[in-house]
Amino acid sequence: MNEVINAILNRRSCRSFTREPVAREDVETILDCALRAPSAAGKQTWQFTAVMGEEKIQRLAAAAGKALSREGYDMYDPTVLIITSNRKDTKFREADNACAMENIYLSANALGLGCVWINQLYDCFDDPGVRAVLREYGVPDDHGVYGCAAIGHPAGGPRDKELVGKKLIVG
Repeated sequence: MNEVINAILNRRSCRSFTREPVAREDVETILDCALRAPSAAGKQTWQFTAVMGEEKIQRLAAAAGKALSREGYDMYDPTVLIITSNRKDTKFREADNACAMENIYLSANALGLGCVWINQLYDCFDDPGVRAVLREYGVPDDHGVYGCAAIGHPAGGPRDKELVGKKLIVG
């Protein structure tokens, strides 16, 4: 089977990570893959911010948890968190970032890493406590967060999930 199709068919979300650090070179590769995603009119108004280190990730998780009234929120406790942000005034910001997130997922999987989409920052990126941490980590004030990728070495084997979406072929 074609290796790209195989990668798509075998990718699974991972919600449990070991404490083994992810190599910086792997993070660079994942970011390079994100940058090559399609974007509306090729404008690439996004930014991808890789946060490495448990303490930094948990600072952001704690701020988000407070903003969302979710005490103990931990973003699945990854060793790397990639924040995908985009200018709030860009019409296709969410679609552009979703394409980049898929590249992040596929590249993380290809490197033997686990990855899961974190969407909670979408609801609270302008909360003052969350924004203060985002600003400290280099996310511009005119950017919204349209997805995060929690990445790390998977703890345990992959879990197959029954696919419940539908497909239809007409013609």
